[in-house]
Amino acid sequence: MLRSLNSLEGYSISASDGVIGQVRDFYFDDEAWVIRYLVVETDGWHSNKRVLISPLSLGRPDWSKKCFPAALTQAEVRSSPDIETDEPVLRQQDMGSLGYYGYGNYWGGSGLWGGAIYPDMPLAGLGRLPDGDAAGAHTPGSRRVIGISRYGLRRRHQDPHLRSGNAVMRYYVHASDGDIGHVEGILIDERSWAIHYAIMNTSNWWMGHQVLIAPEWIDDIDWAESKLVVDLTRRSVKDAPRYDPEVPFTLEREKLLHGYYGHTGDWPAATAKHSDQ
Repeated sequence: MLRSLNSLEGYSISASDGVIGQVRDFYFDDEAWVIRYLVVETDGWHSNKRVLISPLSLGRPDWSKKCFPAALTQAEVRSSPDIETDEPVLRQQDMGSLGYYGYGNYWGGSGLWGGAIYPDMPLAGLGRLPDGDAAGAHTPGSRRVIGISRYGLRRRHQDPHLRSGNAVMRYYVHASDGDIGHVEGILIDERSWAIHYAIMNTSNWWMGHQVLIAPEWIDDIDWAESKLVVDLTRRSVKDAPRYDPEVPFTLEREKLLHGYYGHTGDWPAATAKHSDQ
């Protein structure tokens, strides 16, 4: 089932010995487009520190109580690595956090979480961090060529980053022939934590309706200028099927959207995704 990131803000994180705090933001992998961490503001027991909690630590949520159970203790969270949550998180910092909690690296596998699709599979099929492959083991500022990601994004030479979901929700969207709207929300799969769509508001152009943009339709991301560039025309977006958050986003509606843009979609995965809607 797809859920809006906006709707998950304020959810509590419950450790084995008490509440850790509330969700304030999310960090996503800017290559694979999947949520890697929840930014959690701790309650008064630890000076309102902001910490990163991986979905790998979370159990199935209690949607009625707006709570995620976590296989952590307050002491573990209190001693977790400090990461500046107002800036993109570098891979080296990410590795330090993974190493602290005893998780392996999730990149390079066949799934979103190492060798698995979902983070709640046993160890998510994660490979262990190799000896010496931890925070500080790489030269700061080193670069590697990312090339074309699994979604076809044209990327510059850079380290992969984890990006703030709240920050991206303020980005403007540019079509191939001009400005078109701004990002107003993000829809994720509630089990895999994969980002399936950005919700785009076109209110400054066409009477304020919303449309969905899948990551594979994004041609480039200019992080410095806070904008997404889509390989679509303004007219095609204007005439696209509208998104209404009050109407269930069924498999049929998703097929209609992908068909409009000439894409077939991954319907076996989509069928499972929509099975409990």
